[in-house]
Amino acid sequence: MSKYNTIELLGEIKEKAIEISIYDDIDSTNEASKRAKLKKDFNLIVSETQTSGKGRHGKKWLSSQSGNIYMSISTEKDTSLLPLSIISGVVCIKHIKRYIKSENIGIKWPNDIIFNFKKIGGVLIEKEHFNQKVKTIIGIGINLKQDIKESWWADLSEFNLKEKRNFIVSRITEDIINCINGEHFDWINAWKKSCVHIGKNAVSINNNENNIIGTFHDIDSQGNAIVVTRNGIKSYSSGEIKIEGIY
Repeated sequence: MSKYNTIELLGEIKEKAIEISIYDDIDSTNEASKRAKLKKDFNLIVSETQTSGKGRHGKKWLSSQSGNIYMSISTEKDTSLLPLSIISGVVCIKHIKRYIKSENIGIKWPNDIIFNFKKIGGVLIEKEHFNQKVKTIIGIGINLKQDIKESWWADLSEFNLKEKRNFIVSRITEDIINCINGEHFDWINAWKKSCVHIGKNAVSINNNENNIIGTFHDIDSQGNAIVVTRNGIKSYSSGEIKIEGIY
């Protein structure tokens, strides 16, 4: 297996801008990022395996198998105006597609990475508040090869990306850093091009009602879902709706 190495992970990123930590096993890269004291503008933590990987809304992310991507980028820079959850999903798709010639890679709102209508990865954003500072943590998991999967999970094992893992992580990190540093990125159009469910039903998940409220139409400048309902166009944030018919 191709192991992580600092030189390839650094890539084109300026060394003075980022600290890189590599683990064989850890509870989770997000939890390690919370504990880490930032010495540079950005911190990248990667691990071969995780004992307590997690996804959005407290869901567990199975991450006991090595060879996949388990990574977190953290910073104390101001990210309050950036929909990093959406942007990070787009960046992941962009750099997976560098090595995969397939039209079956896409995004399910807000940031699930989809292959053949099953989930292969996702993004978890967390914020830590301390001493009047805010640490933003961007956790990313991508299944390159996963022997044990839930019924709605897939992986990218047919593409044999193990030798490309360092480069994928490096370029994802570089793009996210550039976005945080103010570089322009047309993430809205990039997201729309990768979305796999324009026109599909949007279902309310408030109060466990699971009622169809309309059809998914677009996202706005904050990454909220724009849904066409019987009562007109409405926007919804993550956690308010889900999309039917993907997995």
